[in-house]
Amino acid sequence: MPTLHFQPENKAPGNDDITVLKSRKKKVVTLDIGPFHAVETILAGGGDNRVYHSHQLRCLTPRRCTYGYDVLVYVGNGLFRHNCSESQIIEKLARRNVSISQREIGFLGKKFIAYLAIAHQQSRQQLKAHMTLQGGYILHMDGTCEGDSPHLFTGIDGIAQIVLDNIKLPSEKAELIIPFLRRIKRRYGNPIALVHDMGQGILSAVNTVFKGIPDFICHFHFLRDIGKDLFETDYSKIRTRLIKHKIRGVLRQKAKAMEKIVNDDPKAIGQLFDSLDKGHMKSSLLKSMPVMAAYAMIHWAFDTSDQLDGYGFPFDCPHLIFYQRLKSLHGFVTEFNGSGSYRDSANRRALLSLWRPLTKIVEDQQLNLSALHMKEKMDNFKKLRRALEIAIPGGKKALNDDGLEVDIKSIEEKVTVLREEIMSDKKLYQKNEYKKMIAQIDKYWEKLFADPITVNTTNRKILVQPQRTNNILERFFRDFKRGNRKKSGTISLNRTIRSILSDAPLVKNLDNREYMRILLGDCNTLEERFEKIDSHVVLGYMKTEQNKTERINPGMKKIVRFSDLPERMIALISS
Repeated sequence: MPTLHFQPENKAPGNDDITVLKSRKKKVVTLDIGPFHAVETILAGGGDNRVYHSHQLRCLTPRRCTYGYDVLVYVGNGLFRHNCSESQIIEKLARRNVSISQREIGFLGKKFIAYLAIAHQQSRQQLKAHMTLQGGYILHMDGTCEGDSPHLFTGIDGIAQIVLDNIKLPSEKAELIIPFLRRIKRRYGNPIALVHDMGQGILSAVNTVFKGIPDFICHFHFLRDIGKDLFETDYSKIRTRLIKHKIRGVLRQKAKAMEKIVNDDPKAIGQLFDSLDKGHMKSSLLKSMPVMAAYAMIHWAFDTSDQLDGYGFPFDCPHLIFYQRLKSLHGFVTEFNGSGSYRDSANRRALLSLWRPLTKIVEDQQLNLSALHMKEKMDNFKKLRRALEIAIPGGKKALNDDGLEVDIKSIEEKVTVLREEIMSDKKLYQKNEYKKMIAQIDKYWEKLFADPITVNTTNRKILVQPQRTNNILERFFRDFKRGNRKKSGTISLNRTIRSILSDAPLVKNLDNREYMRILLGDCNTLEERFEKIDSHVVLGYMKTEQNKTERINPGMKKIVRFSDLPERMIALISS
């Protein structure tokens, strides 16, 4: 490694009282130079006994740190923006003559978030001024968790698309959310409107902190809650009955038995496709037709994806579709059996062997009744979806659906008509599910239909229409989870959410050009911006965040692993 010498550049000229205090040597690693030994000469003296350090060295690396700001930013971008794993970053840095351990990458990742969070806090006044010029901000808020992990709760400005603040909470209770909302209010003032889901904790906290401010609930969440109340009981019964019949296992087993026959004759597959496409069977297909038909129909029953829109339950009900396809398959087998075809064919047994397990499904009265109830409720639920002009059946946007750009008044009128239609149907309105549905609509009526809000900017008055969904945050958390699963290679993010710093969502702002202009100020790069932050402040932030993290003492972990801990405790106290 080369050795580079650094001296203070900013000592007062002509001051003879300044003397060498000491020399300090340390290893430094940067992307541009690679590893090198930095020897810094530190001066002291003058009338104020000031200590002079090398500004040039401080621009390369934080105080008492080995890795430079450029390595810090490289690791942070790799982890949080490009979702690279630690091993991928190690490999990329090695090609640039930078050797680093996996543990150091984890530490630099946390340090990157700490620097970003402090830079964000220091830019609050400029961010507030920017949002004021746009007429204010609309606060979207939501939280995410995994298993029993803490809730990572985030507030985003829906107009500027900027993450404003974040916090980790044990749960989404009002008493925990209220201090977070007060902090946002203190830092950025009152929002012009709020958008969120229907969680009681959020509703109560908003009413406490932002009383009187226009408050709207997400149309998608509203629909989802109503759908679950309408037919979750029937849907659960369908799922339970299908599991009891073990029909999926039976069909898979039969398909597995037919697999060799089907795959041994690839020409027959193409002939079957052509026959289905043209509507008449080729003579060469006659012999293998029953087993080919059975195999194809089993997999058709399983493949419900073409009837799903990607919204999830209750918008998509794959178990109901599977049941309906099983009924169709039973009808096909019954018709085939009654047609008298293939009486001398051994292959016909493959198809007829499906008749008995499918008959049990078709003759299950609980299944039939639940499916019948669901059909009626789903028809009315689809009417509500069309009235609200969101999550419309056949839509292609799936969970990214923000709803059609339709005048709110026309949506309100359609929902009014549907509400009156249900209430005027005496047979329908007698059912508790529909009474509950109408009660939900009435309860949230004012929070569903938002007129454009008039706000004053520095130049003129403008109309701002709040988004009808909280998809800005839903998408954000989906991207957050997808990225972390890609990075870690694990499905569960319980450990990730527990260990990650609460301000990690601020990384999303780095893709916002206007935010970057405000954050950087007179700097050109993140490296320059981070260099202006006192390293002591960063260490204080990281220490505070570490104290917030839920940790169990290693010695205590050994204690709680005793399977008979209560008995041991009682014996110990008794002695």
